[in-house]
Amino acid sequence: MTAPSPASTRHLLRWPATTAALALALTLGSCSSSEETGDASSSSTTSSSSSSSSTVAAGSGDVVALAEAFAATLSDEQRETLNQEYTFANAANWSNFPDALLSGGFGGGGGGAAPSGATTGAPSGGTTTGAPSGAAPGGGASTSTGRVGLQTSELSDDQWAALEALLAAATGSAENEGYDEVVQHLEADDYLGENGGGDSYGRGNFFVAFLGTPSTSGTWELQFGGHHLAVANTYVDGQLAGATPSFRGIEPFTTVEVDGDTVQPEQQEQQAFVALLSSLDETQLTTATLSSSFNDILLGPGEDWAFPTTSEGLKGSELTDEQKALLLDAIERYVGDIDDENAATILAAYESELDETYVAHSGTTAMDQIGDYVRIDGPSVWIEFSMQNGIVLSGAHPHAVWRDKDTDYAGLTS
Repeated sequence: MTAPSPASTRHLLRWPATTAALALALTLGSCSSSEETGDASSSSTTSSSSSSSSTVAAGSGDVVALAEAFAATLSDEQRETLNQEYTFANAANWSNFPDALLSGGFGGGGGGAAPSGATTGAPSGGTTTGAPSGAAPGGGASTSTGRVGLQTSELSDDQWAALEALLAAATGSAENEGYDEVVQHLEADDYLGENGGGDSYGRGNFFVAFLGTPSTSGTWELQFGGHHLAVANTYVDGQLAGATPSFRGIEPFTTVEVDGDTVQPEQQEQQAFVALLSSLDETQLTTATLSSSFNDILLGPGEDWAFPTTSEGLKGSELTDEQKALLLDAIERYVGDIDDENAATILAAYESELDETYVAHSGTTAMDQIGDYVRIDGPSVWIEFSMQNGIVLSGAHPHAVWRDKDTDYAGLTS
């Protein structure tokens, strides 16, 4: 069985969780796992034409069915690599670094530069001039030394199509958010590989893992990530119990074209923060300004459950209704990366806590200079956005993380 003919050899599907996507993946999943699944050589040149515009809500049952359908397209050896134990060590084993850096093989065919200050085998973490003021109970840092799961370079076109349908069901359907954002991240990494980064970059350097067995009973996690991207959806008894840590970074940060697609993820997040900070009057902005400067996010990979015990900045109760709406819009840029139904529930909970949610920043309010930093710190929500040095390309680019103080890793702490 084969997937639809590619419209472009590099163009990934831009479908949301559509009827056609579900049907294709479930049909692919009905193929015997002993069938020949195709060469891995075609794996990084995937995709298909766009699907029907008729969308369906993607529930947890769909995610389980699509996870099973994806697994059914794999060989026994691939499934063994895909399926990993549900442990904190595996769940916390993610990074924003290119995988070649974590595995000690950075440089690739193009000899791309390593991130400044990077140490092979260690995550970037969040280095700042001001350390966290304390860790939450049950905390403790973990260190990512590499990724678990199946590398996407091993996937055939049919397997990629099944994985895409799964990711579409587990993520949001809005333009430039959710699944569309994931696709743009993969395309951005292809762009880096073709513009100085070499084969250390590109969509073949991402990993997918099932931590535990996909099921509507028990606990399992869908983990997908690579350079500048981490998706971590944990399901308990058929319900989404945690969608964080969720990492998003992007290089290039300028708009580029990749095989006819416009690649511009994270620009909407930047614009939302600029709108929020620009709405503050002089007194509010002074209150929101942090005394420390930050050269990266605080709670990046390896900094689990280390939420500061004291919130800093401007409290939500001091905002006008219009400013609260801008704050909620900035939060939604991250919550909207998960499936629409769950995103609405989580956003409503965060909205109910806006009065107790703090906004803080350092650097400029334009959020376009190296060192510009903004933080949202609520009773539950934690979001950071930090502008970094360019690595492969010149110019600044962002790192960002969304965490939840209760449901990171679905509450798993060790």
